[in-house]
Amino acid sequence: MTGSILVVDDEPQIRRVLKTALAAEGYFVGDVKSAEECFVKLRQERFDLILLDVNLTGMSGLEACREIRRTSDIAILMLTVRNTESDKVAALDAGADDYVSKPFSMPELLARIRAHLRRAPFSQFNGPRIIRFDDIEINVATRHVSVSGQDVRFTPKEFDLLYYFATHPNVTIPHGKLLQAVWGPDYGNEIEYVHVFVNQIRKKIERDPSSPRHLLTELRVGYRFALDL
Repeated sequence: MTGSILVVDDEPQIRRVLKTALAAEGYFVGDVKSAEECFVKLRQERFDLILLDVNLTGMSGLEACREIRRTSDIAILMLTVRNTESDKVAALDAGADDYVSKPFSMPELLARIRAHLRRAPFSQFNGPRIIRFDDIEINVATRHVSVSGQDVRFTPKEFDLLYYFATHPNVTIPHGKLLQAVWGPDYGNEIEYVHVFVNQIRKKIERDPSSPRHLLTELRVGYRFALDL
């Protein structure tokens, strides 16, 4: 596995440990101690993934994540000592792809990193390259979504989840199956991930997100993507 990772944490010991462990796995690793330094680093160099601490000094990790998401689709894993469901939802709402609680095991973190640096099997364009329904067009080759002729920005995980739904219409898909298909085989219990990303997708494709026409909830089971075929 190769790739470049930016570690953003205001604790020098954490940065040293992560740099050593990640470099030993063959990753190129950059590190900074603040959100402001992170923005500068991202302008100077290209990275594939960011490990971003929530509790940074100065601008918080959540604020930094929102700012990064305004212009970048880079994978973002949030690191934090907090582990409540509301904390996870806040991180995902800010644009994070994943959430890892401190203290974490290095094998777990490495597995999460690998999951985000590799493409899910269904993303290899085996299905239709363009999917159209109502006034929505999903271009798989360019990974763009347009609604009523206007491009709508999707994060990589949002796009992957929408694509999975659109290629598995009119069947109930359990939460665990969605997690393993989109996030990877190491996932299955992080149901709040699916809830947050489904809400984000609804806001982008549904005329009335509070009363969706396509992305329907199957209570206590999962979701169903309703399409007229």
